Amino acid sequence: MSKKPPPEGALFVRLPAAAVEKLQRAAAATGMRKKDLVASLVSKYVDPDSQRGRSALGALSVHKVTVDAGAPTATVGAYSFQPYESPAPPAPPEVLNAAQAGELLQLDEDTVVALAERDELPGRKLGSVWRFSRAALIAWLSRPRGRR
Repeated sequence: MSKKPPPEGALFVRLPAAAVEKLQRAAAATGMRKKDLVASLVSKYVDPDSQRGRSALGALSVHKVTVDAGAPTATVGAYSFQPYESPAPPAPPEVLNAAQAGELLQLDEDTVVALAERDELPGRKLGSVWRFSRAALIAWLSRPRGRR
């Protein structure tokens, strides 16, 4: 009767290139498959069920990586990805001056003032300055040409 192999679970990890190369050399030197080599190392050296084992694992939890060949090592810690949410743009003003109305209508300020003075563009002169309602300008643009 053949012995049934123990159940297996999938594990996918990314390792530093140097560790991958070392694992490949060890597998070639021992004639073991990499998965069997890793399983043996975990069985022998990883003990999460005892205080001593957890302490030993805790000592391994601070990883050092080289940032570049000439730089000192950096400690790698935990992080989480938080996408940057840009704030909503401010709402455009409801009451516009002549320059803002010109920007909305894609006209220069002098043309906006001239149209308003001829009563061709909805607006109000308050003292010496013109003011325009954004909603009135958009409604004015949407009317048929003869009804402006």
